[in-house]
Amino acid sequence: MELAVEKYKVADEPFYLPVRQEIELFEAAYAAKLPVMLKGPTGCGKTRFVEHMAWRMGRPLITVACHEDLSSTDLVGRFLLEGEETVWHDGPLTAAVRAGAICYLDEVVEARKDTVVIIHPLTDDRRRLPIEKRGTVIEAPPEFMLVVSYNPGYQSILKDLKQSTRQRFVAMEFDYPEAEAEAEIVAKEGGIDLEMAADLVKIGHKVRNLRGHGLEEGVSTRLLIYAAQMVSKGIAPVDAAEVAMCSPITDDRELQRSIKEIITTII
Repeated sequence: MELAVEKYKVADEPFYLPVRQEIELFEAAYAAKLPVMLKGPTGCGKTRFVEHMAWRMGRPLITVACHEDLSSTDLVGRFLLEGEETVWHDGPLTAAVRAGAICYLDEVVEARKDTVVIIHPLTDDRRRLPIEKRGTVIEAPPEFMLVVSYNPGYQSILKDLKQSTRQRFVAMEFDYPEAEAEAEIVAKEGGIDLEMAADLVKIGHKVRNLRGHGLEEGVSTRLLIYAAQMVSKGIAPVDAAEVAMCSPITDDRELQRSIKEIITTII
C-alpha cells in the first residue's frame, strides 16, 4: 500500500496565496476529522487550494471529477475479469480510505443523487465505507479526509445537494481574490510582470460586472492566468486577452463586442 500512497503524493508545492483563514480552517477540520465542502465560482482556486493543503499536510490526494454518469460502483470499485479470474479493483474513494488520503470530489453536485448517498457513512462519526459487492465495511483511518466542491451559481433545483448531504459538512466559501492579490497570482502563475498582470485583472473585474447582463459567469482567475501564459509565450496582450477572456465565456456577439472594448480600453 505504500506504493499506492506515494503515487498520490503531491511532490512539489502548488502555489497558493491565502485570502482569508482558509488554511487554518482546513487544518482544524482535518484535526477534528470533519468533512469539508468548498463553495465558489468556477476557476477561483478551490482545486488548487486542496492540492496545496495536501502538499502542506503531506497527505496523498485522490481527485474525482464528478459527472452525471458517475455511479457508486465507479467510486467504490468493481469485480473485473482478468484471464480466468475475477479480481476486485478498488475505486478512487475506496483507495483513498484505505490509504488514509484526502479524497476530493470535484463538482460533487454533478454526480447522481444515488451516488452521493454512498459518501454519507464517511461524513459522520461512523467514518466507514460499506462495500456491498464484497459484503465488507472499511473503517476510515484518522488520516482520511473527504472534501467536496461545487459552484452554487450554476446549480438548478434539479441539480443541488440535499440538506441531508449538506449538513454533513463544514463549508468554506471561496470567491475571486481582491485585485491586488489576484494580480500577484496571475503574475506568478502566468510568468509575466506585475504591471501586465494588473491590467489583465482589471479586465477580468470589468467583465465580471457584466454578470446579470447576459453573462452567466465572469472571467475566472484561471482564465486570467491562461491569458498571462499566452503573453509570456510572445502573443500580443490584446490577442491573448481575447482568446482567454472573450470567446471562452460567451458566444453572444454583442457581449463579445463589449468584452473586446473593455480589453482594448485597458491594454
